Amino acid sequence: MHSEPIQQAPELPPGTRIQPADCETHGSYEQKVFALLGKELKSGCPECGRIRAEEEAERQMIQSAALARYHMAEKLGAALIPKRFAGKTFDGYIAKTAEQQKALKTCVRYAAEFKQIAAAGRCLLLLGKPGTGKTHLSVAIANEIMATSSATAVYRTIGAVLQAIRATYDHTSDQSESQILSSLVSPSLLILDEIGVSKEKPSDFELTTLFSIINGRYEELRPTVIVSNLDAKALASAIGERCADRLREGGVIVQPFEWESQRGKEGF
Repeated sequence: MHSEPIQQAPELPPGTRIQPADCETHGSYEQKVFALLGKELKSGCPECGRIRAEEEAERQMIQSAALARYHMAEKLGAALIPKRFAGKTFDGYIAKTAEQQKALKTCVRYAAEFKQIAAAGRCLLLLGKPGTGKTHLSVAIANEIMATSSATAVYRTIGAVLQAIRATYDHTSDQSESQILSSLVSPSLLILDEIGVSKEKPSDFELTTLFSIINGRYEELRPTVIVSNLDAKALASAIGERCADRLREGGVIVQPFEWESQRGKEGF
């Protein structure tokens, strides 16, 4: 038979002694008295110390949670997601058909693998019929990556971007064109919605602005989600071949939405 090793109490520092003490709340305990620089330091009740440590840990946890909520509110505010879409999540997207389930799975995976996606600057195109939940899923991606990581995201329609830049030309904006473009290049993820809404041929101004944004993000290896009612071929014409080429780099993901509009139906 092997005897269990005898557990020896740790040796106390020289000049330290143990004496009986009493806590008004927890009763008797062994108090350590340390001799330090000619003075005596006495240990307190270990149970009181444990409770204080637990209370401090809980206080720090509450502070951390409050700080996390504050930073999340900042991120959501900076994301510029319209109120109608601000609360959109993957759970709120009703996928009844195989096509809808595939679209949902694609977007869930894009968010789940965003660390690798961001490292490659891999873009996502959500293309197809209006009212099929493209904006819902694009915002769900943004909300998911902001809630689960330090990533930032910004949602803008191309119309709002062009209007904001035009406002800098007549000095009705407090931002410069370069500041607006920088705010679209710097986030971890940019969602550009309503690409190709106008049936007219895109102007040089629109194409130049789009290229500045997409190329800026391409150079910084930052992924972009494009949301459009156009198909892939028509999209290339709407954004210009140079932009299309930048989006393809790194293995673009194209997800079609070819079912009928679900607007007014539950889940969209």
